[in-house]
Amino acid sequence: MTTHSLQRPKPAIEYPDSDGQPMADNTLQFQWIVTLQGGLDAMFRDDPNVFVAGDLLWYPVEGNNRLRVAPDTLVVFGRPKGYRGSYKQWEEEGIAPQVVFEILSPNNRWSEMMEKFQFYERFGVEEYYVFDPDRAELDGYIRQGDRLIPIDRTDGWPSPRLGIRFDLSSGELRILQPDGQPFATYVELVEQRERERQRAEQLAAQLRALGVEPGD
Repeated sequence: MTTHSLQRPKPAIEYPDSDGQPMADNTLQFQWIVTLQGGLDAMFRDDPNVFVAGDLLWYPVEGNNRLRVAPDTLVVFGRPKGYRGSYKQWEEEGIAPQVVFEILSPNNRWSEMMEKFQFYERFGVEEYYVFDPDRAELDGYIRQGDRLIPIDRTDGWPSPRLGIRFDLSSGELRILQPDGQPFATYVELVEQRERERQRAEQLAAQLRALGVEPGD
């Protein structure tokens, strides 16, 4: 009698979209993550091949669902915008995020941040920025060869990839777009639109007082 061993197919590997961790530990950290992700996404809104995400799990190696990290904000040049449950690099033409941001909270441990640094260094991040909003301190790293090298002075530093500039001269961090306009929170943007609306109404009222109907 001949016996045949039947090989069971290997189960498909799952890559969860969540690591079960909260996006932020406090309101300040959350505000910075949202402002940074939203500001960068808005800045590159007209470029279909710049993908910006916040708190998205990045899996760099197919077949290993434990090797992963969720940057607070990541930017990928050369990949289209659109929905993703996670960033699986092998499905993205092998392109790693070029720029990564982490916003610190009091709960971050030194060992945790060192593991993230080593991950980003190993898997090809070109620019890595760590901001502590409680102390208004910004650390930055730039790739040289296979290493991430500390940036000597981040105040005034222009990001080679993003074109933004970091301003710490006031004791607080301002992120300036290439045109010099600072990133703003959602509330600040709403307030700015309201001021513009009020100015437009005042101008219209002045024109009507002179007998000119706006739009004519």
